[in-house]
Amino acid sequence: MKIAVTGSIATDHLMSFPGRFADQLIADQLHKVSLSFLVDDLVLRRGGVAANIAFGMGQLGLRSVLLGAVGADFADYRSWLERHGVDCDSVHTSEVAHTARFVCTTDTDMCQIASFYAGAMSEARNIELHPVAQRLGGLDLVLVSANDPEAMLRHSAECRERGYAFVADPSQQLARMAGEDVSSLIDGAEYLMTNDYEKSLLQSKAGLSDDQLLERVRVRVTTLGKHGVEIAGRDMDPIHVPIAREARAVDPTGVGDGFRAGFFTALSWGVGLERAAQVGSLLAALVLETVGTQEYQVRHDLFVKRLAESYGDEAADEIRPHLLP
Repeated sequence: MKIAVTGSIATDHLMSFPGRFADQLIADQLHKVSLSFLVDDLVLRRGGVAANIAFGMGQLGLRSVLLGAVGADFADYRSWLERHGVDCDSVHTSEVAHTARFVCTTDTDMCQIASFYAGAMSEARNIELHPVAQRLGGLDLVLVSANDPEAMLRHSAECRERGYAFVADPSQQLARMAGEDVSSLIDGAEYLMTNDYEKSLLQSKAGLSDDQLLERVRVRVTTLGKHGVEIAGRDMDPIHVPIAREARAVDPTGVGDGFRAGFFTALSWGVGLERAAQVGSLLAALVLETVGTQEYQVRHDLFVKRLAESYGDEAADEIRPHLLP
């Protein structure tokens, strides 16, 4: 499949707090909260939603096209992504702004407090999908992930106009979008990707019930944290997939991006929704076991073995031909 992944491309500044945020929050004083956390370390990593997803796809052997806006400081990052199977030829480079920055602190409960500086990302609204489709000879799927909100709306509108199947994945940008923009973003999507909180927020902003949501999108995929993944759609029974077995949780940053990479790569192989969610869940586990969002490596033989341990031999047997020579 020819898949374009649109969204943020950023540098992650990741810190660890050796305590619990919850212990520092006073319920009746939240309206004037003023806190500073002394952290143990600072790690700089490559990140951004779209870049993370494209990297994960590359780890599974799918070469996707990355679409986003970066600064002139992107050269080393570009080389890294290209070495790991990502097509960066359609990335837009700003002449005035730096690549976006994600600054995040994680506590011992794996809770996070983060800020995001858009930088060059604001120029993503200038990116058009049609030239990419012409270069590739068509597009089978466009992931519209967290990005400059105007860019997200432009991409989904162009997908509807040109008939490109697309994924609506608003993620953290739901907080910045009005209800009518949320409705416009998801309308006609092949897939809607959210976690359970984002789903509730989206429905509240757009004023949509579960049934009305599925009138707008064909398939809804909702990640539920430790409770796995729920998939619902028109004329299908709901599917629930538990999380994959993990070795040890280290850093939750980018776990959702890993799931998306695995899920859509598996769909490109022609497997069903349940199997695709299993592949996505295992790739998410690899991200969770690693500090940073692109520091893991998929060893295909071990990936198949762990798939069998989590979801059974039948799952491993179906996926094996797509990973092993």
